[in-house]
Amino acid sequence: MTAELKSTSEGSTMVLTIVNPTQRNALGPEIYAAGIEALNGAESSDEIRSVVIVGEGAWFCAGGSLQRLLANRQLDRSVQAESIEGLHNWIDSIRTFPKPVIAAVEGAAAGAGFSLALACDFVVAARDAVFAASYSNVALSPDGGLSWHLGQALPRQLASEWLMNGERIEAARLHAFGLVNELTDSGQALAGALALATRLNARAPNSLASIKELLSDARGATLASQLSQERDHFVRNLHHANAGIGIAAFLDKTPPRYE
Repeated sequence: MTAELKSTSEGSTMVLTIVNPTQRNALGPEIYAAGIEALNGAESSDEIRSVVIVGEGAWFCAGGSLQRLLANRQLDRSVQAESIEGLHNWIDSIRTFPKPVIAAVEGAAAGAGFSLALACDFVVAARDAVFAASYSNVALSPDGGLSWHLGQALPRQLASEWLMNGERIEAARLHAFGLVNELTDSGQALAGALALATRLNARAPNSLASIKELLSDARGATLASQLSQERDHFVRNLHHANAGIGIAAFLDKTPPRYE
């Protein structure tokens, strides 16, 4: 069975399911391309307000296929470079996608699967889930933005430990460092992610898009430039129809129904 990315809908949430049962949902070029295509379609859809990424069955994602990597060693280096560009384009599309993206992690998120989870805006994980930056176990180095996300979120010594040791890290430890938002019982990560998505879907899409963009830009911005961006976003959102709906509902003590 070839690897694929299934797209289904749960209300206003698009669910992308990584399906590669013989390789613990390992990733590949066909999944990267399907992920980008799905997000492009969801971005232009008024019906879709959030996205959940999940692995089929007991695993979230084992990362890259070692068999495919071994075969690529016999080919020109450009083949592997092109494959990694596909992964990186998908990671970038998640980060620039103007709607919330939630990872629902069961089992394990290893290698590029770990990268994929951290690229999402939220991570909901089963308490018995594990994460692993296992690249050094096979003499490789990170891809998918993992070194960037861990380097931004953790002290250098801890990021070095996780990336260089290649050991499994329990979901509870990531939760303690703020890299996992919610812990659930085993088998309930998708349900938890969908519940979170439902709460987010009730909020104004333009507001969430601004928050996501501001947070992404803040990492490389000066305070002065970030203040300017906050001003522009605030003014634009104040004059959006949803601000009128939200303010009126707050004053009337009624639930808002955003466009």
